[in-house]
Amino acid sequence: MTFSIHASGAAKAAIDEVVPQLVGDLIASRITGFDSTLWGEAAEEEASKRLGWVEAVSVSRPLVPEIIALRDQLRALGVNHVVLAGMGGSSLAPEVISQTAGVPLTILDSTAPGQVLAALDEGLEHTALVVSSKSGSTVETDSQKRTFEAAFRDMGIDPTERIVIVTDPGSPLDAAARADGYRVFNADPNVGGRYSALTAFGLVPSGLAGVDIAELLDEAEATLLQVAVDQADNPALRLGAAIAATNPRRDKLGLITDGTHIVGLPDWIEQLIAESTGKEGTGILPVVLLPVSPEVDEVPSDLQIVRIVDDANEFHLRERHQGEILVSGTLGANLLVWEYATVIAGYLLGINPFDQPDVESAKVAARGLLDARPEPTAPAFVENGIEVRVSDAALAVSGNIEAVLDALWAQLPEDGYVSIQAYVNRLELTQLQGLRELVAADSGRPTTFGWGPRFLHSTGQYHKGGPAQGVFLQILERTDVDLEIPERPFTFGQLIQAQAAGDAAVLAEHGRPVVTLTITDDSADVLALFEAAQK
Repeated sequence: MTFSIHASGAAKAAIDEVVPQLVGDLIASRITGFDSTLWGEAAEEEASKRLGWVEAVSVSRPLVPEIIALRDQLRALGVNHVVLAGMGGSSLAPEVISQTAGVPLTILDSTAPGQVLAALDEGLEHTALVVSSKSGSTVETDSQKRTFEAAFRDMGIDPTERIVIVTDPGSPLDAAARADGYRVFNADPNVGGRYSALTAFGLVPSGLAGVDIAELLDEAEATLLQVAVDQADNPALRLGAAIAATNPRRDKLGLITDGTHIVGLPDWIEQLIAESTGKEGTGILPVVLLPVSPEVDEVPSDLQIVRIVDDANEFHLRERHQGEILVSGTLGANLLVWEYATVIAGYLLGINPFDQPDVESAKVAARGLLDARPEPTAPAFVENGIEVRVSDAALAVSGNIEAVLDALWAQLPEDGYVSIQAYVNRLELTQLQGLRELVAADSGRPTTFGWGPRFLHSTGQYHKGGPAQGVFLQILERTDVDLEIPERPFTFGQLIQAQAAGDAAVLAEHGRPVVTLTITDDSADVLALFEAAQK
């Protein structure tokens, strides 16, 4: 099985109308041939250095024996546990690869101090850390690297024996790590972070953890011909048309895994599509759903459902899920087809799928807050231990959380969405994910859920650069748990607070309504929050 797609309803109509033109314009072969002119003159320079992912399978092959050899060396040292410090594209691909293979890999893509401490407490004497950063200057991964270095030294372990670096050649991290004696894997610099699943960023942590990465590359390779040819049954052309060319356009994509062997793929697709298309006031908003989500029972007119199944050719699935897009295939095939489909969607939308012009704004705001270290703003009010802050005083006029949420939903346009952003230790507050279903039912609109700050490296682009349709609910935690960052003037607790406040400020500057709820007593406050959303 490589990759299969079946569409009905508006998605099929889009395929029937658009794919012949895509075939006639030789879109698939031009992508495969590194044609950087496809996305317009303004995007040409960026595209010329971002198409390396189309040959990632062949470029990455030589890495496989190197990764396996290092895995054997680490195991000889007693290492049986791998932690990955990475954000966005550097963490989401290894997460789905390792989960699908059933291989343990601790993903550290958070600055919540409790989550960092939990990773440190998983048995350092048997642990290796992979630090992945394309730019080599990501504040989260730099902070995590410093913390693990100090912890290894405190145990009498040489960090250069336990820390592995993945970065672009010539990055600040590349130069510093080599000078310090670390093992460094360089990724192809002509691949953007969110397209890097089949490069060193996806393969090194997964392979060191124990995944059969050669098989993953084999799966992708088996699909190369399918996506490269200009013909009507090309699954990438069909998928790109189905998600970007419905008329009227459905600009929200509901992603559901239903009985498939692949675990966590919608989260990876979410960052790929949102960051690639959410700009210039347009884009496609992925919404990760459950088969029983409210949006599935009564599908909004602007939401296209994509159901990831084990066999898209099964007749009973086609009959039961009319109007949906059914896709199936190996994990390697999915990674490759979705990358092709995303840049094809960018072509159809008339945007550059390789840049992220609005991501930096939240980082700048967070850095400014870390430098200035202002006193926290007073809450508009406190109810049941939950502190309430709002971007517009009119949202808090009632002094009641339930009414504040109602006021936030009232600012939703007909084609709007709710974004829930939880800047908390998700190991302790994983139940917050259940809030998404309640809010979707209460607001009556598609609702996304993101763990902060990791979403800032993915869907954060869509929130500022995409259509002005969103309203935003931040959830923060006040905790006594904190952790110093070696040789930095701020702690992890201060960093995550600055990231949340910085993003809220930038959203407000873009005219997006923001409500921030800070819980001060985990169990009691989460229950009160659920009750408010449910009412």
